[in-house]
Amino acid sequence: MVLVSSRRHRALAALLSVLTLMGPTSVAGAASSPRALSSGAQTLEPPVGAALTSRMSNLFHDVALDSLARTETLFFPESAYVAMKTGLIASPRTDYVDRLIGFLRLDLAAYHAALFAHGPSAFLGVNVNPHDATWIRPGWCENSIGYWHLPGVRLVYRQNKVVRSVAVASLISWRGVWYVVHLGPNPRPRNVGTLDAPARGRGVPGPAGGC
Repeated sequence: MVLVSSRRHRALAALLSVLTLMGPTSVAGAASSPRALSSGAQTLEPPVGAALTSRMSNLFHDVALDSLARTETLFFPESAYVAMKTGLIASPRTDYVDRLIGFLRLDLAAYHAALFAHGPSAFLGVNVNPHDATWIRPGWCENSIGYWHLPGVRLVYRQNKVVRSVAVASLISWRGVWYVVHLGPNPRPRNVGTLDAPARGRGVPGPAGGC
């Protein structure tokens, strides 16, 4: 038996005891988890509570107005996309404008027609599964910067006294904030504006996966 005879030795013994209980797997997991990397805002997982509901409420309002300019303020920033893709795809800026914004324009018109062409609609909230959020590491999915990805967040609304919902296909994070990167499904069978998983009722969020 080793007798611990000083305050310093007792503190050291207590620390060793805690580390032993944690084990090597727990220590390694804490070091590698993106949630533990608090030094960079990009690794912060955005919340899925009131802040997300507020942003999706704004999106619903922008869809009602069929306003591309307003919707773009909730869309993944061009500068961030270019930073993620430079050196990995041929022309990130052209891809952003021609493909991402091009599809957003088409989808915005499709969502507006479905949600508001047959009478007024009222936003009720979102249906989201927080466990669907996934950390996409740098190097995955042709991205040089890591980010959080959240698929299939559902906009829940009432139209003609009936509760309905539709998905926002893909949200990704930038510096701790969720942004839309695909409103309609990606990929899709044809290059036309397309609703993602419209349903009667609140629907089912997700599924998890994707980039």
